[in-house]
Amino acid sequence: MVTGAGGGIGRCVAHELSSLGAQVVLSGRTEAKLEAVARELAPRSTEILTLDIRRPEAVDSAFSALSERIERLHGLVNCAGGQFAAPASSISQRGFDAVIETNLRGTWACCRAAYDRFFAMNGGAIVNVTADHRRGMPMMAHSGAARAGVENLTMTLAIEWASQSVRVNAVAPGIIQSSGLDTYPEPVQTILRELPAQLPMGRFGTVAEVSAAVGFLLSTAASYITGATLHVDGGSSLMGPLHPRFRGQPTSAYHGWDDAD
Repeated sequence: MVTGAGGGIGRCVAHELSSLGAQVVLSGRTEAKLEAVARELAPRSTEILTLDIRRPEAVDSAFSALSERIERLHGLVNCAGGQFAAPASSISQRGFDAVIETNLRGTWACCRAAYDRFFAMNGGAIVNVTADHRRGMPMMAHSGAARAGVENLTMTLAIEWASQSVRVNAVAPGIIQSSGLDTYPEPVQTILRELPAQLPMGRFGTVAEVSAAVGFLLSTAASYITGATLHVDGGSSLMGPLHPRFRGQPTSAYHGWDDAD
């Protein structure tokens, strides 16, 4: 099951898993978007589960309904989320709560519902898609707080649920070239245009590179990995103001399994 499967990273994760032979449950708020992705994946089998992760009762109800439609869920990928750029001093309480509600509480609601309905009996794997927050997230105080919470939640659930054969990991993408970047206002766009030259690998990541990491953590190849956060950021989280910038050509990007050597 992939939440936020109607677009962006979630859509690409759904394509990745489907191409590897999985039957994918596409989840999100907008049924039309999910149906469009299902058509892209046809004739491979999919299920559609419309839900708003901000409403815990709706999440529980949706997973209950899903448990009557499918016998077993092997993996959950929490891609649904959202935020907006703003200085901390201008974020209203309502705006702060909305981002926490989506990115942290929504992730928790899906983890808990998947555990109760599926994983507690048969085991499984969870991958939470978060973001790099360890040096702060200027202009994203609400998102940084939520993402830090998700990372700690990931580690805590990994410990508590390991005895039930449930692995819980996270993927923390750096800046990924996706449709989500287009939503930011022009001052942010100016920064984004200049930023690749400051990154160790000289470019932004691709959604396929994130999806490949998610696929690995869901797979049996990662059967002894739990509680980990895999940074898919081209080394950007390692950079500091005192580190020299080594100029060169941007590295080659990965765009999917068909692109692999």
